[in-house]
Amino acid sequence: MRPVVLLLTLGWTVLLAFFFANVEIQIEGAAGWAANLPTWRIEHHWLLDIFWGGRPMTGYHAWLFPCMGLFFHFPLIFTGRWSWRAEARVFACIMLFWITEDFLWFVFNPAYGVAHFAPRYIPWHIHWWGPAPSDYWISLAVSALLFWLSCRPTPWRR
Repeated sequence: MRPVVLLLTLGWTVLLAFFFANVEIQIEGAAGWAANLPTWRIEHHWLLDIFWGGRPMTGYHAWLFPCMGLFFHFPLIFTGRWSWRAEARVFACIMLFWITEDFLWFVFNPAYGVAHFAPRYIPWHIHWWGPAPSDYWISLAVSALLFWLSCRPTPWRR
């Protein structure tokens, strides 16, 4: 992948996150993690600690996350060109999208802003490493690795 294509991909992913963060602000208001939405919730289960960082599973998120995954896979379906590299890039974009969308939700939400991006104001982000939730750091590292794998030169084959 050429550097300009990578930059466009990153920029487009951040732009999508910006728009969706604003959509979610309109849907959720100040009550993040679907706290006031008319949806089912599973508050406590040992799998939530592993896969959701201890956050509740909601019907809203159970439908939203796979929906976004399908949206990000659309270019592969549309072009009919699937590869492991493309799949790595799709997953890298999905992870970058969710980190960025979540952070921008706080930045642009009138009930929060950057000043309130801290554990004492955000009870649904349970685990923090320094200035950000642990999910951000883990997802950012995995996303960077997947982008690297999707962009590295193809090894020469006989």
